[in-house]
Amino acid sequence: MKNITTLFAFCIALIMLSSFTTTTAIIKPAVVDHSTSTNSVLWEKESYDFGEIAQAKPVSTDFTFTNNGDEPIIISDVVTSCGCTASDYSKAPILPHKTGSIKVTYNAAAIGAFSKSITVNFNDTTSKKVLQIKGTVK
Repeated sequence: MKNITTLFAFCIALIMLSSFTTTTAIIKPAVVDHSTSTNSVLWEKESYDFGEIAQAKPVSTDFTFTNNGDEPIIISDVVTSCGCTASDYSKAPILPHKTGSIKVTYNAAAIGAFSKSITVNFNDTTSKKVLQIKGTVK
């Protein structure tokens, strides 16, 4: 009878120990598609200094870039920091290893130094590029 009680206690202990096993979670890193990220876009310039300009006389510059990725990219939107800055850009996809451009026009209303930003958003909603223009209105 003592052996049966010992065996029963051993089985209960074994069952209790097996309920305390740990489970290891395997965490996989997120896969990020970089095909349309700004890393695949090479800009000829990211800022432009107009120098001294006349008041109320619009000035423009082109920001040209190359799609160095393997997939076409699309400029989904260009947002300027104020109403005195306008942009014009191609709505068509820029194919791999081809160039595109954004024309930025500034129309100075006030005399003095200015610095404006232009945010370029691509079809990949996480990809954007902020360009800068600056100068002095005389």
